Amino acid sequence: MDVLPLMLLLGSLFLCGRVEALSSAMDVLKQDALKWDMSLTCSKWDCDCPFNRQRGCCCAANEMYQVEDESFVRIKCLWEKIMSLNSRVNALSGGFKVSFKATMNQNIAIDIPGSTERCFGPFNTNVPIPYTNVALNSGNGYNPSLGVFTAPSPGVYMFSFTAFSSVGVDGRLYHKVQLMKNGKMGVSVWENNREDIEDSATQVVVMEMQRGDQVYVELMSGRKLCTIMEYNIFTGHIVYPYTE
Repeated sequence: MDVLPLMLLLGSLFLCGRVEALSSAMDVLKQDALKWDMSLTCSKWDCDCPFNRQRGCCCAANEMYQVEDESFVRIKCLWEKIMSLNSRVNALSGGFKVSFKATMNQNIAIDIPGSTERCFGPFNTNVPIPYTNVALNSGNGYNPSLGVFTAPSPGVYMFSFTAFSSVGVDGRLYHKVQLMKNGKMGVSVWENNREDIEDSATQVVVMEMQRGDQVYVELMSGRKLCTIMEYNIFTGHIVYPYTE
């Protein structure tokens, strides 16, 4: 009955001796490695790295450093692309905020000698119509003092204008209004008769615009717009901008 406890005790002492011996052997290896002053080949599983770089690392650290550097370069490149994309998105969304609406001011009409009419015109040359009452001017592309819209960004735009005129019973409707792009006519409306005493017409046009292109509406020489100036309207907005 006394044999089994004795064997267990001896076994415990034997195991403790093996652990102490193993720990002692590792200490010897570490001390010898620290004293080594010759060059060592370093593969992923050598022990050169822990003693020449930092404790606890392995010889795969070189590869890890390389991966870290490559990851940093990729993150930097990705960040630059994100910033570039953000700029393009801002430019694109900003390009959609372009629209305006303006009407003529009644005070611009003057008395016509020999009649009861108050008209804008006639003039001896073509005259840009000054739509000075501005209700909307998103993007600040429209200049009310000149009656000119300047495209802030390239794209496709839509413009419309309404020409209205009213004369007395014995008067004559006589006007021609045309939309101009960079000095060239795009579309127009006109009236020339004694049958009606008032009339209006609207034109709508879609056109490509480059940055800096200008659009305005002009009254042809010798023609006139009379009575209710506020019915003469000029509007425009961007349909979609070009991203390049």
